[in-house]
Amino acid sequence: LARAVYNSIKDSFEDACSLGNVRENSATHDHGHLIRILLNTLGDKTEFLLRDVNELVSVLKRRLCQRKVLLILDDVDKLNQLKVTAGDINWFGSGSRIIITTRNKGLLRSHGVQRLYEVGKLSGTEAICLLRRIALKADTVDPSYESILHRIVAFAC
Repeated sequence: LARAVYNSIKDSFEDACSLGNVRENSATHDHGHLIRILLNTLGDKTEFLLRDVNELVSVLKRRLCQRKVLLILDDVDKLNQLKVTAGDINWFGSGSRIIITTRNKGLLRSHGVQRLYEVGKLSGTEAICLLRRIALKADTVDPSYESILHRIVAFAC
């Protein structure tokens, strides 16, 4: 969903970056890694020798502050991830949009996010369609797979 939103509106911004799997990236790398990914995506390749996270944060803030930016942070699970990638509203130029996906509403409130949109659960039919598209890369599948898909969705729900 976050990727679909990103693709549909990114052309309305001066800079756009979608950072997926934030939780997973943070588990295997330091916060500097997240910032380097953002800087690289935004076209800033000059600061990769910096090791200090605070210096990287400063570079990121300078890069973002005068620009209308779309930033998507997908699967955030810790407050520090937000602090180093989207620290404050003043980091971003006028008209910027920051979209954060998380399973933890309290995390967003702790960071001062003012507008929340909660995505509802998929119906069983919608879940099966999504599973077909992602797992099997098809809208229709061999009927022998259908019962397996139904069992997977029933188990997950």
